[in-house]
Amino acid sequence: MAALLGLLALTGCATSQTHVTHSISQNDVTAIAIDSATKFSVKKVVVLANGVAEIITALNGKSIIIGRDISSSEKELADIPIVTSGHQILPEKVIALKPDLVIVDASAGPTSAISQIKSAGITVVQTPESWNLTDISTKVSAVAAAIGAPEQGQLLNNAISAQIRNSTLPTQPKIAFLYLRGTSAIYLIGGAGSGADSLISAIGAVDVGAAQLPRPFNTLTAESLASLNPDIILVMTKGLESVGGITGLVKLPGVAQTNAGKNHAVIDVDDSLLLSFGPRTPSLVQALSAAVKAVMK
Repeated sequence: MAALLGLLALTGCATSQTHVTHSISQNDVTAIAIDSATKFSVKKVVVLANGVAEIITALNGKSIIIGRDISSSEKELADIPIVTSGHQILPEKVIALKPDLVIVDASAGPTSAISQIKSAGITVVQTPESWNLTDISTKVSAVAAAIGAPEQGQLLNNAISAQIRNSTLPTQPKIAFLYLRGTSAIYLIGGAGSGADSLISAIGAVDVGAAQLPRPFNTLTAESLASLNPDIILVMTKGLESVGGITGLVKLPGVAQTNAGKNHAVIDVDDSLLLSFGPRTPSLVQALSAAVKAVMK
């Protein structure tokens, strides 16, 4: 997932209509946490896996995190040093921190950097990635086990499961998730398995890309987007910025021909939040549901 997040907005046609773009930031959601004293099997952990720092913090373990990757951008982690250059691990920085444990996932790299860290005698554990709501419990359990807090992990899973409530919208709006990085000329439409499809389903809407396109991420063309004709376009905040905001997004292929484009019905979500699938996800589901209602008025 970190690689994907390293790659990602929208608009309507240039008319006199009022923009109804709705933004969801980290300030709009809250994380579920275990508020109890917790003992861990490690004292110094470097986190190089998307969403793992969030889980450790929710397990009351922020004090053991001594290094992080760039995707771990929650406000409470601001004082923890970043040990990556972009999404590339800097092994010298990791080793210099003398951690007991380094946590990675399948997207962490390069592999040569991970090998160098292992060669320094540092334990490296790979945890699973999470791409939908059902993956959350597996990831939480793996992270909790890695730091020696399996019972707390189960408590956190129970709390998350209890608060993930599917939202019922008055209608079933059609939503398309666009992953955009204008500076790198990356323009993709999410399909089944993008991660966003799980959230869209949870709020009772229809992910039109997931319903009709063959891959988790598909090349954006005027024909493909116009044929999907979403009522709302969902994007990441930096993706929206990368194409020049609403004004720039009207120029993307097919956008102006969609209902979303004509009505300027756009929702942008903080990059580190949308696909994190962790302790903040239940709150995000509720925020996303409210945002859909707001832009559909």
